[in-house]
Amino acid sequence: MLFYVACGNGLSVPDSEMLIHISEILETPVSVLLGETKTETEAPLNDLNVISEKLEIINLQLARSKEKKRKVLHGLCSAVCVLLVLITAILLAKDSFYLEWDFNDPETAVVGTFFHAFEWLFVRLAPIAFIGAIVGMMATRPRK
Repeated sequence: MLFYVACGNGLSVPDSEMLIHISEILETPVSVLLGETKTETEAPLNDLNVISEKLEIINLQLARSKEKKRKVLHGLCSAVCVLLVLITAILLAKDSFYLEWDFNDPETAVVGTFFHAFEWLFVRLAPIAFIGAIVGMMATRPRK
């Protein structure tokens, strides 16, 4: 079990001293604990500088991964907002067109009922989804 040290950007990296201690107990190179498959012969593996460089690389990878997830969530929230606005515009432009249909025909009645149910649910749930998407966009906006 590796212990982690909190960094200023919210990410965490393994504690280098703890890695050295674990590698000595397990008689395993630190590179194996960090998940590397090839060994380096130029510098000793337990050297604190080598470990700190590897931890910095891991920290950068975690930061890139976090930034990518933030961008995807921001784009998803933006897409939900645009989609809700488009569906609302279409529903307002069509103005419940199915109400003029002849509901004596069973197939037309079923399709008209589905349109009515969709419209009824959308009018009640879309504002909640829109507010949630706006909050999501604000929470995932780029930090400066």
